Amino acid sequence: MPISDTAPLLEALRSGTLSKGAMKTKANAIKRDHDLALQLWATGEFTPRLFATLIFDKTLLDAGALDQLFDELASHDVEERNQISEWLLANQLTKSKATTALLEGWQRAASPTQRRLFWYHQARLRWTGQPSPPNTPALLRALDRDLAGEDPEVQWAMNFAAGWIGVHQAEHRAQCVALGERSGLYKDEMVSRGCTPNYLPEFIRIEVEKRAAR
Repeated sequence: MPISDTAPLLEALRSGTLSKGAMKTKANAIKRDHDLALQLWATGEFTPRLFATLIFDKTLLDAGALDQLFDELASHDVEERNQISEWLLANQLTKSKATTALLEGWQRAASPTQRRLFWYHQARLRWTGQPSPPNTPALLRALDRDLAGEDPEVQWAMNFAAGWIGVHQAEHRAQCVALGERSGLYKDEMVSRGCTPNYLPEFIRIEVEKRAAR
């Protein structure tokens, strides 16, 4: 579909008249349209790229294609970059064995956004209630070794993964709490009422208590 034929969609995306819910409804009607997704991505704009993540053909997202997408994401600020990449994760990368295998190999990727998604995915595997993967001891060793020196956006996802390990795997809970105490990450962070703090000891305590009360 030529970009000229997508003018109404592009205008709606640029103007903000499509809510995120409406974007998903529109994408469900389109289903997959990889050419359209690439055209929207080529605009370099936040909302068209967000929409593109909904309609990519995951079978065409090989390692080279994904590396290019992540290189191009570097033009966005961190908030936009994280949101686009998280939508790409949820709507494409976890939907096939091939892309999931690529995702699981990004722990040491050159791109911090790819490293962030590796850790965010590990957290997601646990908070969604699935049986915890057998790689927890290896993740904990990596957290002990690498957490303090990582880029802040990756550090957040590593901390987040450690939090959900501590919540769902009681045998590793004390180790995750101790990791948070040693790192001190987010200890002094102010959080809104009703929100769970990112500081690991508190995050784990609150989330465990929530589940015990159910």
